[in-house]
Amino acid sequence: MPYGERQPDNWTSPREFLLLGLGNVPEHQTPLLLLTLMIYSVTVVGNVLIVVLVVADQHLHTPMYFFLGNLSSLETCYSSTILPRLLASFLTGDRTISAHGCIAEFYFFGSFAATECYLLAAMSYDRYLAICQPLLYASLMPWRACLGMAATSWLGGSLVSAVVTFLLSQLQFCGPGVIDHFFCDFTPLLELSCSDTGVVALTTFVLSFPSIVFPFLFTLASYVCVIAAILRIPSSVGRQKAFSTCSSHLTVVTVFYGTLIAVYVLPRTAPLRQLNKVFSFFYTIFTPLLNPLIYSLRNREVRESLKKALRKVMACTQRSR
Repeated sequence: MPYGERQPDNWTSPREFLLLGLGNVPEHQTPLLLLTLMIYSVTVVGNVLIVVLVVADQHLHTPMYFFLGNLSSLETCYSSTILPRLLASFLTGDRTISAHGCIAEFYFFGSFAATECYLLAAMSYDRYLAICQPLLYASLMPWRACLGMAATSWLGGSLVSAVVTFLLSQLQFCGPGVIDHFFCDFTPLLELSCSDTGVVALTTFVLSFPSIVFPFLFTLASYVCVIAAILRIPSSVGRQKAFSTCSSHLTVVTVFYGTLIAVYVLPRTAPLRQLNKVFSFFYTIFTPLLNPLIYSLRNREVRESLKKALRKVMACTQRSR
């Protein structure tokens, strides 16, 4: 039955929702708790470490690493929106969340997701200028432009999510209040509404173009130009060096958008709901984990900065003895 037709005469919105999570098998809870705790710990430590390195090392004070620092800060906030509550549910067995808490979780999740789309587009533009317009790079990417793009990304993501969250909060919810997901996502919440959801669905669809579709197409076009420019480099050493400067970011973009598209293109039919959760797990939890691993393992400058920082720490430790 269409959402807009479900308008019973007498109902009240539930004060809390039950999140079914990743499964209800008791023997799986401890392994899931340990796995989630490990992922969250590595995600936070890795991303915070990248932010510290970018701030502390003068060699990393470039537009590329400025955006990487922003992305790492975002990934820390992103994973902290979902994983602490998920960990608490594994520990206590309580999978309920208040209605206000659910709406708040959706707002921060949506805000960080949209911001990531904008930041990935800004990072792809930076790589496009560095590889396709190297002589004009310094003049086209001054610090003022970097700060402007980063601020616009954070502000744009917050505003888009605020509009959708406000409309979502005006809906009335009825029924058992059971959400077949591990966090408060848009579609599962919409399925619980007893109100006419036409306005919020249409608004979200329209806002998805400037917040997701256009940044994705811009990122895709930038990398088409980048790859075409790299293939025109005559020497294999030059091609390898040029590709190494953008391969880490390209990997992150592929994983993020690939799983994001899969989540919202797959229909939420009963047989596909578990698969939908798996893809959601990838882009909400696995991508923030991948970010520090990819950039630390594949990026020579980050590895060198980390080694330098470790040597300083060891030297300070030896002097203090």
